[in-house]
Amino acid sequence: MVEMRQAFPLDRHQVASLLERHGILATQQRVDIAHLLFQRAQHLAAEQVLAQVNATYGHVSKATVYNTLGLFVRRGLVREVLIEPGRTFYDSNTHDHHHIYNVDTGELADIPANCVAIDGAPALPAGTQVEGMDLVIRVRNSDVPS
Repeated sequence: MVEMRQAFPLDRHQVASLLERHGILATQQRVDIAHLLFQRAQHLAAEQVLAQVNATYGHVSKATVYNTLGLFVRRGLVREVLIEPGRTFYDSNTHDHHHIYNVDTGELADIPANCVAIDGAPALPAGTQVEGMDLVIRVRNSDVPS
């Protein structure tokens, strides 16, 4: 994955340049979607992207949003964070980090990579190397007595 070392937020001109640097044709709809994503480091589900783009920029189809998010993932512009089957977030922060997911609230938060250490990891199979590691810690709200 190509890590973005870009400061947020990006204006529309910066977004178009970013797309072109990653070999992506900067169509109006792709710029709209990327402009939304790169306002800040954030985690959005495809449905949230669809709703926010349509509310802000005008109509974009569901297929266009899903196809564009997939393209952005393949080109390293966003990270795909799979929480569980059917629950995926798109993360505009591509720096090395992990996540905490609150199953009660649906909130996804970042954990700096240097805050997590794994001891006793198994040996890798022969002829392989680590490509990346995605850690999602799932939490629930604890019941606090009144």
